Amino acid sequence: MKFAEFSEKLMGMSPDVWDRHANKWSGWSRVSTLPLIALAVWSRIYIDAWAVVPLALALLWLWINPRLFSAPDDTNNWMTKGVFGERVWLNRKERPIPSHHVKAGFILNALSGLAAIPYIYGLIWLDAWATVLGTLLIMLTKLWFLDRMVWLYEDMSPRFADYAAWMKVKN
Repeated sequence: MKFAEFSEKLMGMSPDVWDRHANKWSGWSRVSTLPLIALAVWSRIYIDAWAVVPLALALLWLWINPRLFSAPDDTNNWMTKGVFGERVWLNRKERPIPSHHVKAGFILNALSGLAAIPYIYGLIWLDAWATVLGTLLIMLTKLWFLDRMVWLYEDMSPRFADYAAWMKVKN
């Protein structure tokens, strides 16, 4: 099983949860997760082994966030289209996507993986510069990937009625 499929199963991303996660507030508030995890790990300086509590809360936030928001009435915004694009990306085995999107997606995910090196190093050795650098690079590549997912969704939705049906515009 690939990492993305494993993550989706671990997160319990049912169609209802995906609909809720498409709320732009879910997407934007979820951006806070990586810094929250870093702060939780760094809290071990002050609270020692009790740092597992804020770490568990940060991980709980990651899981609960897509469930906190209602499905949006209006999906015509960048963040929501990015979430739609992620769904299209994860469905690429059943419905192949254009090769330029596959290549870009894999490159951006690889860059994000490389950015995890200073992040993890910084968390282990409590190196502030490495933690901040890793956090910024991971977030930059994730947002760039999300931007690519907007493009992917906009390319694929005219070709598939079920993808196009995700789009709702409030009058």
